[in-house]
Amino acid sequence: MKGWFERTFHLQELRTDVRKELVGGLTTFMTMSYIIFVQPAILGQTGMDKGAVMVATCLASALATLLTGLLANYPIAQAPAMGHNVFFAVTVCGLMGYSWQVALGANFISGTIFVILALLGVAGKLIDIIPDSLKNAIAAGIGLLIALIGLEYAGIVVATPGVLVGLGDLGSKPVLLVFFGLIIISVLMAYRLPGAILWGILATAAVGLPLGVVKYHGLLSAPPSIAPTLFKLDIVGALKSGLIPIIFVFFFLDVFDTVGTLVGVCAPAGFFKNGKLPKANQAMLADALGTVTGTLLGTSTVTSYIESSTGIAQGARTGLANVFTSILFLGALFLSPLAEMIGGSYVYKNQVLHPVIAPALIIVGFLMMKSVVRIDWDEVSEAIPAFLTLVIMPLAVSITDGMAFGFISYSVIKLIKGEGRKVHWLVYLISVLLVIRYLLR
Repeated sequence: MKGWFERTFHLQELRTDVRKELVGGLTTFMTMSYIIFVQPAILGQTGMDKGAVMVATCLASALATLLTGLLANYPIAQAPAMGHNVFFAVTVCGLMGYSWQVALGANFISGTIFVILALLGVAGKLIDIIPDSLKNAIAAGIGLLIALIGLEYAGIVVATPGVLVGLGDLGSKPVLLVFFGLIIISVLMAYRLPGAILWGILATAAVGLPLGVVKYHGLLSAPPSIAPTLFKLDIVGALKSGLIPIIFVFFFLDVFDTVGTLVGVCAPAGFFKNGKLPKANQAMLADALGTVTGTLLGTSTVTSYIESSTGIAQGARTGLANVFTSILFLGALFLSPLAEMIGGSYVYKNQVLHPVIAPALIIVGFLMMKSVVRIDWDEVSEAIPAFLTLVIMPLAVSITDGMAFGFISYSVIKLIKGEGRKVHWLVYLISVLLVIRYLLR
């Protein structure tokens, strides 16, 4: 087995070992396990069976995560995307009135287009053509977005009338628990102890139990039936219903979230070689196959998860970490009560918080900010698009919108400055498509 690990994942070459990959894979799973419970709650609004959605989520996440590990050898986990599920449930099914079967059909078509582009080798090139300044800004912007999500999950930052955001109740039990977790992780990292984030998560969960913030639900439970959603997508209905614009939006969001996450997660980890990400196309193919499989099983767009940064921060460097994360997703079918304890929610003053994983997300945001030093702040034509990218992501709570502001401003400034020929033509094409997207909103 050890020999297979080495041949498949090149552990020695990448200066890692099985223990580091195990800790990294476990950490990644713990920080993203909330999707197992959030996804059914969101898609359940469309009339979909929540138990079936949970099973579909676990299976699709496990497969796509495993494919990413085996095809691309990256420790980047996959799962249904937050934001995409809201668009699916609230916009397409809710406001537009389409059935969830038709919405799944549209999502399937968009995923199939993504698969074709990845097989043709086109998808991966999207990463190569992104200017270095935007790559570093995307990484930092995602770090700020992760930190903001962590602060919101903690209850430290809350919605405030008049100023949008403000401080929450800093004396509340969930916030104090998060502060405890932050201190534990920070101290362990300061002493350079392995597994600092993982141990911080476990310690936070343990302290949260007697406080009543974390609830123990048991260990084992039988998986629900997937029959209510399995192969229930309506592809023909999606084509007949005139959902071409929606298919484009599904595709657009999936591709750009994937590109943004790959850049944001891989750049700080040092996975880029000479400005390019090796096996980027394979990683995007795994992402696309995850979306197609997910729609067949009964869940929305599957994409790369920014929470993978927590596992990378713990030392994960290869796809072996994904193997472990994939196994844990399958185990979650039977251990959903335990996963719910770690990734579960706590309601405080009508706020849904996730205090156990919040400290890890805040710390990862800190780790990803190092990318800003690689931006040429003295070159305005590079710096302003980079600034817009990294500031829009957290403020708009959208990787796609942050990238959009960066691409469009980069194209415009370079053209006006007379350096248009230095920019890849695909950057202009993407910028135009992004402008059209906003005009059609």
